[in-house]
Amino acid sequence: MDQLLRSHADRIVREAIAAVQPDAAVRRALEEKEFPGRVLLAAAGKAAWQMAKAASDCLGSRIEKGVVVTKYGHVTGPLANIDCYEAGHPVPDENSFRGTQAVLDLVRGLTEKDTVLFLLSGGGSALFEKPLIPAEELQDITNKLLASGADIVEINTIRKRLSAVKGGRFALFCAPARVEAVVLSDILGDPPDMIASGPACPDPSTCEDARRIAEKYGLRLSETARRLLNEETPKNLDNVHLQINGSVRELCAAAAKACARLGYEPVLLTDQLSCEAREAGRFLASVLKTHAADGKSLAFIAGGETVVKLTGHGKGGRNQELALAAAAGIAGMKNAAVFSVGSDGTDGPTDAAGGFCDGDSCAELKAFGISIDAVLQENDAYHALQKIGGLIITGPTGTNVNDAAVALLRAE
Repeated sequence: MDQLLRSHADRIVREAIAAVQPDAAVRRALEEKEFPGRVLLAAAGKAAWQMAKAASDCLGSRIEKGVVVTKYGHVTGPLANIDCYEAGHPVPDENSFRGTQAVLDLVRGLTEKDTVLFLLSGGGSALFEKPLIPAEELQDITNKLLASGADIVEINTIRKRLSAVKGGRFALFCAPARVEAVVLSDILGDPPDMIASGPACPDPSTCEDARRIAEKYGLRLSETARRLLNEETPKNLDNVHLQINGSVRELCAAAAKACARLGYEPVLLTDQLSCEAREAGRFLASVLKTHAADGKSLAFIAGGETVVKLTGHGKGGRNQELALAAAAGIAGMKNAAVFSVGSDGTDGPTDAAGGFCDGDSCAELKAFGISIDAVLQENDAYHALQKIGGLIITGPTGTNVNDAAVALLRAE
């Protein structure tokens, strides 16, 4: 492994994620805000604890009571007057339902003078949930969509109709209280109705959209679920003010600045990356090969969210698959590397944020008798990267604004 490139990758990851912490976003959203009545705080998503802490620091005792629902391992301390729940992601579990019920109990019976400060971030679709069908069926449907390579828009279109809180229904539940929603985006293009399935946003998707997606992926639905897909979600909400603060664009910009500080010329390829992870990795490898003879230090940046179609039973995540798929393309190249990370610090059901591969990785894997093609077929990138020191582990970061992949080319 090229230790200099690896150290550069770690520094870029560290600095990019630090730049998209939600604290500043929450402070900006709350500046000069007037809250005449009671203020209740509800926070859901992978960045929920960090966002709630920032709000608590800003408003202090103005927050009468609050509830946080976030992913396991993401609560890092107590917050005054705020109860914290940790729950399942990407598939909701019983703690997701308990935490969500605590939020609903919190906002029950409010008046038009009261304010619900709703702090929302990616991961909220699983973490903030009150299903209208049995939990086991909801989990089966979610697992089927994830395994089939459905994108987040398709998954959320289905989730909205099977939930009592998604697709604007939470805001409706809070009425007549005002909902002040502050959102970190983990969806390409920042559509507010899709971030965490839009609990406080009118839903433009239709029953026809939901039925088409169910048919496309061959979902087996109970009679109740089929009926719910044919029930429309709220199309207008007059008690919500929503701000989106923080997105993958900011993550890419921060990565570019970090690359420039290390002497690379940053090139933003896209902040709308949306394809299979292994295809993205192969593409980035091809970009490096194209520019190998340029004689310049270059950093090609791609932000967004790829998908993995499960064909095996291994352990890994989309960012790890992206990096591993790039390894074959840059095999034998000097001063070249590809790495990819999830800004939340978790990639799939693993403790890694993503993966790193360079021109030596393919040979190192072969020395262990590991075939990249076989690993990708089994979706077991985690164990392969672990063998060669290619995992990037950050721990929970407190934010969630999609993924960033970077292809580095260092001049001799």
